[in-house]
Amino acid sequence: MAASRLPDADLEGIEGVRMTWNNWPRTKVEASKCVIPIAASIQPIHPHVDLQVLPYPPLRCKTCSAILSPYCRVDFTALIWMCPFCYQRNHFPQHYQSISQTNLPAELYPNFPSIEYTIPSYPQNPQNFNTSTTVCPIYLFVFDTCLLEEELDFAKSALKRAIGMLPDNAMVGFVSYGTQVQVHELGFSEMSKVYVFRGSKELSKGQVLERLGLGAAGRRVGPGIQKGGDGLNPLGGVPNSGINRFLLPASECEYTLNSLLDELGTDQWPVAPGKRPLRCTGVALSVAAGLLGASTLGTGARIIALVGGPCTEGPGSIVSKDLSDPGRSHKDLDKDAAPFFKKAVNFYEELGKQLVSQGHVLDVFASALDQVGIAEMKVAIERTGGLVVLAESFGHSVFKESFKHIFEDGERSLGLSFNGTLEINCSKDIKIQGIIGSCTSLEKKGPAVANTVIGQGNTTAWKMCGLDRNTSMTVFFDISSNEKSDPSGTNPQLYIQFITSYQSPDGQTRLRATTVTRRWVDGAVGTEDLVSGFDQEVAAVVMARLASYKMEMEEGFDATRWLDRNLIRLCSKFGDYRKDDPSSFTLNPCFSLFPQFMFNLRRSQFVQVFNNSPDETAYFRILLNREIISNAAVMIQPSLISYSFNSLPAPALLDVSSIGADRILLLDSYFSVVIFHGTTIAQWRNMGYQNQPEHQAFVHLLQAPHDDAELIIRDRFPVPRLVVCDQHGSQARFLLAKLNPSATYSNVHEMAAGSDVIFTDDVSLQVFIDHLQQLAVQAS
Repeated sequence: MAASRLPDADLEGIEGVRMTWNNWPRTKVEASKCVIPIAASIQPIHPHVDLQVLPYPPLRCKTCSAILSPYCRVDFTALIWMCPFCYQRNHFPQHYQSISQTNLPAELYPNFPSIEYTIPSYPQNPQNFNTSTTVCPIYLFVFDTCLLEEELDFAKSALKRAIGMLPDNAMVGFVSYGTQVQVHELGFSEMSKVYVFRGSKELSKGQVLERLGLGAAGRRVGPGIQKGGDGLNPLGGVPNSGINRFLLPASECEYTLNSLLDELGTDQWPVAPGKRPLRCTGVALSVAAGLLGASTLGTGARIIALVGGPCTEGPGSIVSKDLSDPGRSHKDLDKDAAPFFKKAVNFYEELGKQLVSQGHVLDVFASALDQVGIAEMKVAIERTGGLVVLAESFGHSVFKESFKHIFEDGERSLGLSFNGTLEINCSKDIKIQGIIGSCTSLEKKGPAVANTVIGQGNTTAWKMCGLDRNTSMTVFFDISSNEKSDPSGTNPQLYIQFITSYQSPDGQTRLRATTVTRRWVDGAVGTEDLVSGFDQEVAAVVMARLASYKMEMEEGFDATRWLDRNLIRLCSKFGDYRKDDPSSFTLNPCFSLFPQFMFNLRRSQFVQVFNNSPDETAYFRILLNREIISNAAVMIQPSLISYSFNSLPAPALLDVSSIGADRILLLDSYFSVVIFHGTTIAQWRNMGYQNQPEHQAFVHLLQAPHDDAELIIRDRFPVPRLVVCDQHGSQARFLLAKLNPSATYSNVHEMAAGSDVIFTDDVSLQVFIDHLQQLAVQAS
């Protein structure tokens, strides 16, 4: 029970769960008056420092399948526990007979809301004779060869390094494509053997398997058994007619793959003047998905696609072959003037369904100055829980460091896991509307399913083909009761349990149960308890995710107006003021930062799509939907740190007034990290003062923001772009675009001498707050 009284940051640290409201209204009417939806941001495999891992299966309620938790009532004499969700009385099995109030099993420790179980698994990849208790994941690389020679070399170099970092028993496959698709047979080392598919023709999974010799005659029918073919010698790795011709352990095929990459050149198909290369990305991914369809059921696999340009050939095409036809823009999508868009989205939707049914993940690393189709691929990437990185070049640090990061081991590992499922159990009167995030609905009906649907809904269970330590999702809840279900107030707590099963990076099958409790409050009596449980950082992120979702799903949706209207309603409901007197308006500290978050969200790349391509917008939204709250909050409202001679590094206002000639500013907007030198600092640096021994303080001042930027970049995925710029320089725009325009050309005469000016028609935060106060205090 004590967990509900902990600060929000501690809750995230212990539970991996943060909610918009930590005290919930009892009725549907009261919930609607809250304005901000009742939602929870959850990290299914949040990295706990002291997580208990138990070597036996969980104890489940025989009625609702909820797992034993610290919130269950226990009768130690009769050895009975009562489920807090359905109130079913359950008997403890025989091996629990020695429990007592002083001898609790780990599941009942009050300080452990999360508990993890190791589920016995069985060998499913007989090639890996030394890993009989684990399932080894598959990494299938799909490589674009329609590249410039220099870009091809960068990509090959990154791929070689990645293969060298893979665990020896990880299974590896390789598909290259340009105008046609080539599936490389790695198990035939005597000579290079390739299966070629036409890039203009759509292929079903069955056709792919048939042409690769993996059809009915060569399919695996049991663990380690091949129907037809030459058989398999696990010790000698003798190739056969099964899938192990195309997928081999990294230790066995590293030399073959490196040799293959050395020989691999750019696509040889001629490109006519004024035409784009014939690139069949859609067919390549379809062939890769079909190939993985021959793997044993339950084997985790990732398709890792390196894409260097737009698809112009076959299904999934996003633009015509003629260079004079520009790629689709947001305006084209709004006017339904993008002829390839809907067809490509439908193609990737079907591909996503196939991958989900197989339990496999699609990761896309796109490096090009042109658009490559992330907007169309988004549905398949998100449904499978895939990773995505958008960079300008395969030689850019954003790609190179991000690509390396997914294969790293130890502390810096992303903890990539496979084949996850999420189930949610709720107290009575709580319904689940759906999830926005990297998952797919499993259409599991139940009493907790709400009538309204947001994101992946109509279910209490979801599939997560791929997830990692930072994977976060937003669950939207609804209150079903129109009157107090417990008028006596004997049960003031509500309970929610998140049950996640997944394959860990080392191949073990794990099941984690996180049970959380919050308090019911009576909003009709007063709002003090409701207000004290408001988490404005979570609320800002939830509103950003919901606005982005509505912009994609609802035609003609005006996100700015929707955000403004909800903010006015919230301030009118929870503000303290005299009617029609803006000067009397004040907000409780629990809400005081929320208007500023909304101001920055309105100006962010999630709402303002002008100047961004559909690919960039899709990329930003994928990351917004999958990152933890602290990271997503930085995407909405960047952090700014000021460095100067006179003081220690300190947080600065996200305002143009923070710019000073004798200051260095460090801006973290998640996607980019900007080190901005004031004019005086830049002049001293250009004059070489840092090279003179008497100016050591200046050396430290220049170095400090670089050290802090390195700490930010080090553990982040995708790796942000580092921009080092000077005041009035061309790249200063990366900072100025994020600052509050309190000084513009319209009020430059009011500003102090030497202060910087932002040339924009956007209103400043102060003007925004003034208007908000005027509207909030008006009679409804």
